[in-house]
Amino acid sequence: MDKTFNWAIIGAGGIAEEMARAFAFMDRRPFGVAGRSPEKVRAFAQRYGADRLYESTQQAFADPEIDIVYLATPHNTHAALIEQALAAGKHVLCEKAITLNSRELERCVALAREKKRILAEAMTIWHMPLYKELRQRLTLGEWGRVQLLQLNFGSFKPYDMTNRFFNPELAGGALLDIGVYALSCARSFLSSAPDQVLSRVKLAPTGVDEQAVILLQNPESQMATITMSLRSKLPKRAVIGCENAYIEIDDYPRAQIARVVDAATGAVTEVRAGETARALEYEVAAMEQAVRTGDVSALHLDWTQDVMRTMTALRQEWGVCYPGEEL
Repeated sequence: MDKTFNWAIIGAGGIAEEMARAFAFMDRRPFGVAGRSPEKVRAFAQRYGADRLYESTQQAFADPEIDIVYLATPHNTHAALIEQALAAGKHVLCEKAITLNSRELERCVALAREKKRILAEAMTIWHMPLYKELRQRLTLGEWGRVQLLQLNFGSFKPYDMTNRFFNPELAGGALLDIGVYALSCARSFLSSAPDQVLSRVKLAPTGVDEQAVILLQNPESQMATITMSLRSKLPKRAVIGCENAYIEIDDYPRAQIARVVDAATGAVTEVRAGETARALEYEVAAMEQAVRTGDVSALHLDWTQDVMRTMTALRQEWGVCYPGEEL
């Protein structure tokens, strides 16, 4: 029988709630919970039946019964918490964006290797069965070579500069919060990482990016266009243009359906795989399988690194640097 791993959830916000519900759907519960607000953490632990309530993240990391740490804190805290958890001998699944920049990520990756522990980003696109199905069929040449991708992600946020989305103290901005999904989706269908990046950006009064258009091209001349905004609602829509068809995917971060349109005939077929509601369950399963077997290929940390390099280069170009950050 496969070992059941003990997880500590760090954070008690919305995405942490989703992860706890994913455990419940799997007839499990988080082993322990920690966070900044004792009241919120206590209520969270009671709601989801956590065995242990920690007074600090350090106490959670020091618990010898914890196998895997799930970080669901603001992304400006990720690098420090990743390093602390890895140093304590824990495997780490961290919410996107996994770190603020490539310098931080490479430091964390090096520590994971040194400690012989697994580090991964909780990027749903890596794990949704639909994407695995599409990539497999593309690898077999079913629709020809991928040529061009178009991806949108727009959210309408109240234009309040104290809101975390626009607050540089909390590493706000569209790129790290929603653009990471579009870039990750693009990377998962490109044969290699982009080596040419062009962009136009509009900055908020606080200096963070509020909307941008990005053009990517890799050495194989595959291209991707990305439109993202915190000021305008846009469909979360991906279009993958291939030689013999194009693939349309709505709500792509957790998609379960794709439409394939034949380039010659216009005939439409559907590809269905997985369930949107189980998105975080797939992340848990992939992480535990990697810890169990040592095979980390399904976690796609190399793609995470490619995406972070692109985001770091973009922010350097835009002049978006967070307080205390070294880009």
